[in-house]
Amino acid sequence: MFNSRLTSIIRKEFIQIIRDPRTLAMILLVPVMQLFLLGYAATTDVRNIPIAVLDQSRSPESCALLDAFRAADYFRIAFDVGSNAEVRDLIERGDARAALIIPPDYSESLLAGDAQVSMILDGSDSSVGGTALSTARLIGQAHATKLMREQAARSGRSGVFNPPLEVRTQVWYNPDLISAHFMIPGVIGMILFAITSILTATTIVRERERGTIEQLIVTPIRSWELVVGKLTPYVILSLFDTLVVLAIGHLWFGVPVRGDLGLIIILSGLLLLSGLGIGLYASTIANTQQEAMMTTWMTLLPAIFLSGFLFPLEAMPRVLYWISYIIPLRYYLVIIRSLLLKGVGIAAIQNQVIALAIFGIGIMGAAALRFRKRLD
Repeated sequence: MFNSRLTSIIRKEFIQIIRDPRTLAMILLVPVMQLFLLGYAATTDVRNIPIAVLDQSRSPESCALLDAFRAADYFRIAFDVGSNAEVRDLIERGDARAALIIPPDYSESLLAGDAQVSMILDGSDSSVGGTALSTARLIGQAHATKLMREQAARSGRSGVFNPPLEVRTQVWYNPDLISAHFMIPGVIGMILFAITSILTATTIVRERERGTIEQLIVTPIRSWELVVGKLTPYVILSLFDTLVVLAIGHLWFGVPVRGDLGLIIILSGLLLLSGLGIGLYASTIANTQQEAMMTTWMTLLPAIFLSGFLFPLEAMPRVLYWISYIIPLRYYLVIIRSLLLKGVGIAAIQNQVIALAIFGIGIMGAAALRFRKRLD
């Protein structure tokens, strides 16, 4: 009798799951998504770091040094610039993570045995900066050793030679490569994105579960007024959480706030549009709070792994790297880290701002239209 009842309960649960395509899809897709994201994106190996090169020597010797950096597979020479101002501009915009500066007298200094080149690193991303720092030194040492061997072969004698090349590294924006300076700006983005989407979705569904949403519909309140009224408290709470995290990060962890605070708040509002839109959309396809939570988590998982929040985008396979361009949080993390750590102006991050605005307005607009149609 006991086994029969247990079997019946198990059978009933399976039938309910099979009859609910959304729940079944979430049960099957979320673990698979986690597997692929963790398997491919969750890596701390950093490769293909885009760097800018200011080669003031333009000699065969400087070309040989650049070939050594290319062969290491850790750096990708993405920009060939002609001035220090271009170097600073590329690093501030985040297009280049590092810059190699070869002086005009590199060839002559190399023959004299005291050549020096400079490697400037963007320390706003501590994981990439730390790897680039150690790798640049190793490449310099390996190339210097190769040159010493060539000198010994040409002179026909063996002995101890002083290294003819030294790679001097500089780290900008986060000289000590403190991981908290990299993580806390990301936490601000995750708070804004996660809280607004989850709370918006569950609160509206809660109204539907209790039957109070129907009471609101029959009142003279217009649909857009209902949407705005429901979303406004979460905008305020999310911005308050942002200020709290920002204050704690600055006062407790020493995270610098080099950018304009007003600009930080305004641009954070663009991310809020995406989070609120996702939550609002989830509320139109979910019938219970549990379904709403699972639906929003379907979007949070890619945001966590494919935005650069935890793992460097350069280390991911190219397919996942291109998919990351449809993650709104990716753009906000570049914005918030640039504002806090680099103190840049709007011009340096205008591409990210435009992309975030397009995503926010598009997602929010589509969700509001669907929500209004469901109310009608």
